[in-house]
Amino acid sequence: MKKMEKPETAYKEELDQNNVLWDMCANFHGHVCGGLTIGYKAALYAIEILNIKFSKDEEIVCVTENDACGVDAIQVILGCSVGKGNLLFKLRGKQAFSFYNRTTGESVRLVLKNRPEMTREESFQYLQQRSANELFEVKETTFALPEKAKIFNSIVCAKCGETTAESMISVVDGEMVCPDCKKTYNRFAN
Repeated sequence: MKKMEKPETAYKEELDQNNVLWDMCANFHGHVCGGLTIGYKAALYAIEILNIKFSKDEEIVCVTENDACGVDAIQVILGCSVGKGNLLFKLRGKQAFSFYNRTTGESVRLVLKNRPEMTREESFQYLQQRSANELFEVKETTFALPEKAKIFNSIVCAKCGETTAESMISVVDGEMVCPDCKKTYNRFAN
């Protein structure tokens, strides 16, 4: 984890101008809410801590521990997406995000701090009015940088005839079958 010196990068300043980025996140997500604010502030904080920019390929990786609203802001701001293979889900039900910079090897895990009990509207205002360093604990990442996405050969399932990535195929009774056609063996099933 990089030591926090809080450099104000030109990229972050460019993003903050006139709330254009916030509007882009809201348009992508479909509405404004506290969850979107969490992802928005986490992404901007990651830019500040790791001195990163929008990921055109897989230079920046985000492993999110939730599948909530904030993930949409991370996609818009950092260019992390499932399709590119640089947005990964390690679902733990936590408002926590690990960001990795493949170029420098630096990483950081941002964990939302506990908040007082409040209504949804009060929570939205609370999140909007706080700085990222007030909202997040900055921690070291808890697992190694995931490897880059791979492209697998396609195999036709012997049962349904649908093309499936080779990494998902199982051999059952000598035939290559997809996960949908694979029958799970369980001697104790009722």
